Amino acid sequence: MVDDDLILIDEDDAPAAPEGVDAAQAWRVLVVDDDQDVHRATELALRGLLVEGWPLSLVHAYSAAEARAAVAMSPDLAVILLDVVMETDDAGLQLVRHVRQDLKREAVRIILRTGQPGYAPELDTIRHYDINDYKTKSELTRVRLFTSLTTAVRSYRQMRAHEEIRRGFEMVIQASTELTKMHGMQMFAQGVVSQLCALLNVEPAGLICAQDGLQGAREPARVIAAAGRFSHLIHRPLGELELPSVQEALATCLSQRRSSFEPHMLLYFSMENGRGLAAYVDVQRPLHDIDRQLLQVFCASMAVGFENVLLYDRLVDQAYVDPLLRIPNLNRLLEMLDAGLVERADNALALLDIDDFAALNDALGHEFGDTVLQAVSQRLAQALPRSHIARLGPDIFGVLGPCDEVSAGHLQSVLHEPVQAQGERVRVSATLGLVPLADRLDAGAAVLKDAHVALKQAKLHQRGSAVTFSASMGQDARERMRLLSGLRQAFEAQHMFLLYQPKVSLVDGQPQGVEALLRWRMADGQMVPPDRFIPLAEQSGLMGALGTFVLRSACQQLARLRAAGERELVMAINVSHAQLREPDFVATVEKAMADSGVPPSSVELEITESMAADDLAVIRPLLMAVCALGVSVAIDDFGTGFSSLSVLRHLPAQRLKIDRSFINELEDDDSIARMVISLGQSLGMRITAEGVETEAQRQALCALGCEEGQGWLFARALNEAELLAWLAERRQGR
Repeated sequence: MVDDDLILIDEDDAPAAPEGVDAAQAWRVLVVDDDQDVHRATELALRGLLVEGWPLSLVHAYSAAEARAAVAMSPDLAVILLDVVMETDDAGLQLVRHVRQDLKREAVRIILRTGQPGYAPELDTIRHYDINDYKTKSELTRVRLFTSLTTAVRSYRQMRAHEEIRRGFEMVIQASTELTKMHGMQMFAQGVVSQLCALLNVEPAGLICAQDGLQGAREPARVIAAAGRFSHLIHRPLGELELPSVQEALATCLSQRRSSFEPHMLLYFSMENGRGLAAYVDVQRPLHDIDRQLLQVFCASMAVGFENVLLYDRLVDQAYVDPLLRIPNLNRLLEMLDAGLVERADNALALLDIDDFAALNDALGHEFGDTVLQAVSQRLAQALPRSHIARLGPDIFGVLGPCDEVSAGHLQSVLHEPVQAQGERVRVSATLGLVPLADRLDAGAAVLKDAHVALKQAKLHQRGSAVTFSASMGQDARERMRLLSGLRQAFEAQHMFLLYQPKVSLVDGQPQGVEALLRWRMADGQMVPPDRFIPLAEQSGLMGALGTFVLRSACQQLARLRAAGERELVMAINVSHAQLREPDFVATVEKAMADSGVPPSSVELEITESMAADDLAVIRPLLMAVCALGVSVAIDDFGTGFSSLSVLRHLPAQRLKIDRSFINELEDDDSIARMVISLGQSLGMRITAEGVETEAQRQALCALGCEEGQGWLFARALNEAELLAWLAERRQGR
């Protein structure tokens, strides 16, 4: 039996619960006591009471063991009314330790009750285990029990609010950390959907993010992330959602640029330049003040995240997208090749170089040229639906796709019909370099390099043609690179040297001069022919430095020859086009002669006919400046170029050199040699024949009036010691 004074229920001052209160909204109170009468008395005392506006919902346990199970199964317990003495004298206190230490339930409030007057738990227990109150059962009248529960519930609500705020802030921080790893607007927005639903403790469904012109002022709002029953609306324009209430709510949120929570939950994420995103969540429960505070913090944090994603997207756009054509650029093409995004079997890479595009730009302007490029890009995209189109240079496109699309015939047929540019029909052709990708395991850069090799071969062959890369082309290219690398090293290590081929009078064989010839001997002793390394030097920009080396070395050799008594010899030095383009060329010539102490009249500079004809307006003043120093000028390889006679007439040159190809034809046909000699003589020039190898050739040239010759009939190219010996022998034979 319960003591008559255990719980007095004749006091009616405590507020009673009105009818119609939702039972789901109630404070859960666990009553723990081994006396069933205490449970009935507690129910009777608390029946109909409201605490902080909510009723009480009692959970009963009749032992400490039952209480442990009840606490574990009820995470939303607000208060525990706990008997201290049950199975054992400290069963209640052991339960307190279990709740606080083992279950880590810090928010639930605990009121200890005892039916034994004078018994009280130790002060350390109350202090360490956060016990809310301690009462004897006889003290707990209806009003006093209501007062204790009200105090406990208020404390519980405050602690749960703090827990929720802390949990919410932790989730916001965690969301920010996790979402920073997501690049791309759609992926980031989808992550925001998941994190927001987790924050509200709802299923990840029923949320839409709408974008308001993030990529441009004229772009309509559209769905960029959706979940649950809205997932089918992804990428749909906001005006086509076919959900009037959701559509109107999102439109209102975007127009008003603020969040709202009634009647729908709408969050607004503000960004720069007045742009923003709106999120709609179909939440089936009322939002508390804590929820709203956390959502405002979440919106502010995610708005910064959206800004960062937009910045990242812009950086990616600049790195991987061509700004004019809005198609992939070189970086993106290489990434596709390296990452294996395109299956290599039965696929090919082609480079399309638009023919004469620079001339079109110069004639009609860059704006018109841009329009042509856009038209070509659109044509390629329409005709090659399974291929990737990229812009690799000002007028070079890359096409990566299946071989039946990326073939020479198909690609040329794509551009067979004119394209439309600013209302004009423009006929466009392209030179192609192709590389099949089957069996290619190397990196994308190597594949692209081979495509450029094939393209270069095609351009050398004929504009508008196509060449497919082969292993032999790759070998040639690698050999050129090897030679170029070796050439740089040889020049830096001073492994380049000069030989000198004598020039003699065709009448009596006496020396008239020598021609300085640049040679390259590799480390293994192998000689590299000039027709192989000179073009490489010109293409790589080494020719200027090499030319200066030849000029200075030849002048120094001439000084040594003069010191040895050969004071009548003229040193002929070949000059490249790159040297003539150097702004200090004339000063370099003057300094080389001054440093070596040779007279200008003993120096002759040789230029080719094609150089003279290339740009007469530039070449002529330079040659006149050279002549003003006292240096003579010779036109080398005459007859092999396509210059007009007027070019020759306007050049300040004193000598013509007949190319060896015409000397070889002398015995069969001397007409060209005869014409060149006659032309040179009519212009007051001296004539030198190259490549004289037979006595018959010498006699024929003498008969035609040619004064000077050089070739193996007289001497091969000699080093300094050999040249001095040869000269001495010729002088003795006078």
